[in-house]
Amino acid sequence: MMAGHTKSGPRGLEFVVEGTVQGVGFRPFVHRLATSERLSGWVRNAPDGVHIGIFGPAENIARFRDRLASETPPLARIDRIREEPLPGESPEGFRIVASTPGDARTAVTADAATCAECRREMGDPDDRRFGYPFLNCTHCGPRFSIVRRLPYDRANTSMARFAMCPACRAEYHDPEDRRFHAQPTACPRCGPSVWIEEAETGTRTSTGTGAIGEAQSRLRSGDIVAIKGIGGFHLACSALDGRAIDRLRARKRRPGKPFAVMVRDLAVAEKFCVLGETERQLLESSAAPIVLAQLRPEAGLPDVLAPGLDRLGIMLPYSPVHTLLMAPFDCPMVMTSGNAGDDPQVVDNAEARRALASFADAFLCHDREIVNRVDDSLVQIAGGRTQILRRARGYAPQPLRLPPGFGDGHPEILALGGDIKNTFAIAKAGNVVLSQHIGDLTSARTHADLQAAIRLYGALLDFEPSLFAADAHPDYRSARLAGGMADAGGRPLFEVGH
Repeated sequence: MMAGHTKSGPRGLEFVVEGTVQGVGFRPFVHRLATSERLSGWVRNAPDGVHIGIFGPAENIARFRDRLASETPPLARIDRIREEPLPGESPEGFRIVASTPGDARTAVTADAATCAECRREMGDPDDRRFGYPFLNCTHCGPRFSIVRRLPYDRANTSMARFAMCPACRAEYHDPEDRRFHAQPTACPRCGPSVWIEEAETGTRTSTGTGAIGEAQSRLRSGDIVAIKGIGGFHLACSALDGRAIDRLRARKRRPGKPFAVMVRDLAVAEKFCVLGETERQLLESSAAPIVLAQLRPEAGLPDVLAPGLDRLGIMLPYSPVHTLLMAPFDCPMVMTSGNAGDDPQVVDNAEARRALASFADAFLCHDREIVNRVDDSLVQIAGGRTQILRRARGYAPQPLRLPPGFGDGHPEILALGGDIKNTFAIAKAGNVVLSQHIGDLTSARTHADLQAAIRLYGALLDFEPSLFAADAHPDYRSARLAGGMADAGGRPLFEVGH
């Protein structure tokens, strides 16, 4: 029982929930929880988290508070719950209400691999989303890659241009449906579409399921296909076809660096790599990273795939497009970043036609805009622990809590990182937010991408650094950028030796 209230008398409390609580089905979860506890009130997104106004008997609110922290949705993470008395009369029922502006303190949710229930629907001939390459729900799908600003509402994402059909709208407004307030939800009637086009002429040759089938045929025949995914384009070819791999290496001017591969499922992965329990869990996690795993010598993969190495970067399909594409194959497909040289991974259809036409024989494109570039994450197991070697899709931009003692009142800091494999970091309100992998700043385009990403994070997080940190190397582009930003605002710069 809470102090200052009778055991059963109606009362009101407002909870502010901070953490990864937007884009993860948190408001629908709160709605179901409040309804089950016979409480009235409202829930809404705000830049500083999820606000919940709750009215009812004290013992019901106490149970609600306990369940709020212990029964969270799969992709949610609660960092803190603030609460204070809420004056006013108890409203009728419980509602999800419009989002409000304010100071951003909530986390932007990372993109999540397709969940088991969506995979089941996609493979069910009787389901209206059978074979649809853009289905998702509150437990999976694009998040950071499509968001423009907070709060995380459809109008603030690249799904804004796709108006929901009546069937999708009914699911979106049904508290008992898995897609209740799923912001990117779509179906073949109202959502994004996919097509194949010739790299040389730009001619569209097939659409929908036909495009997936044509891409599969081209991969079987030894072609290189540029595939638009969640966070950017891949260049794909058969990992069993040494000539196709040689051709890809020649076109990309990448003579020796290993290529990552994608396989249909764990059973296929284990035919080619030795996997422990942790590797299996990582491959099937919502982050679905590339996992560096021990190659099986008897697997018979071409030496040109990972020259001179006994390990292979392997991943499972993490989007519906990849799941449909990989379904008939019991062998790996090369999936390497679609970029030229040290430039950033291509994300835009028109840019892909310009930058990748000399690499690919065909393009598998779609019309859902990628707002934020996110490459594949890369992890390995070392000494029994998971090491993130490249933090990107599935992990970024999830925050890390600062150690006890920092509190929320520390300065807002921007740390720019080094020039090689650049990632920057933002410290604000007791958290550190690491950006996605930016890349080597030897390319002018990558340097411009770094600056664009800093502006994006500043807007998403309402972030204005009061000091900067940078590598002490005087010739690093990241250090010069930090110095320029510090000088322009009259703020201190701390140099850190690497």
